[in-house]
Amino acid sequence: MKAYKTLLADASAEFSIQKSRFIGNAAPVTTVEAALTFLEHVRRANREANHHCYAYIIGQNAGIMRYSDDGEPGGTAGIPILEVMKARGIVDSIVVITRYFGGILLGAGGLVRAYSHTCALALDAAKVCEMLPSQRWMFEVEYSLWDRVQYALKGLPVRVESTEFTASVNFGLLCRQADTQTLIDELIRVTDGRVERLMTEEMHAAWEEQTAGEAVPDGHV
Repeated sequence: MKAYKTLLADASAEFSIQKSRFIGNAAPVTTVEAALTFLEHVRRANREANHHCYAYIIGQNAGIMRYSDDGEPGGTAGIPILEVMKARGIVDSIVVITRYFGGILLGAGGLVRAYSHTCALALDAAKVCEMLPSQRWMFEVEYSLWDRVQYALKGLPVRVESTEFTASVNFGLLCRQADTQTLIDELIRVTDGRVERLMTEEMHAAWEEQTAGEAVPDGHV
């Protein structure tokens, strides 16, 4: 399974310059239909706006890319939005930027900077995440070992998804595939080998982007 980047959740951000308001809405989507549905939702929510410019990238290999200037001068909105998304390396995502015109012309360069900057703000709000090969595991330990296990889990790169107290303690964990051996080795160590385990699922799961400060194209406002 190949890792890829997308957005963690729907989010919005706003930027104003020369009395024009730019509202960026970003969302994870996995189909063209979902992207167009999100675009229509944004349009309905901002019926009085002058423009709804957008770009979306669909497919783990970025097989589908579409954009629109929606009435802005050619090349000043849709392409800048798309280029910011490509620079962040995200797929399966859409960004729609709504503009309420303030009466003052920004010029082509000003529009490119405004749309690029608003897109970057929207992506930051939605949070870029890495979809990494991951595994779900079920573990079982005796009650006498549970305190040790809990302490160990605090220092491990895992998510505790469930805990059940019956005749023993059963707990479900989600971890990156790359961290699986570290997890198992540590639980074996702290329990002196008295831990039962079973992998229940392999899939891609969202993990917040690990590489901080990724660049976006030049030309922020």
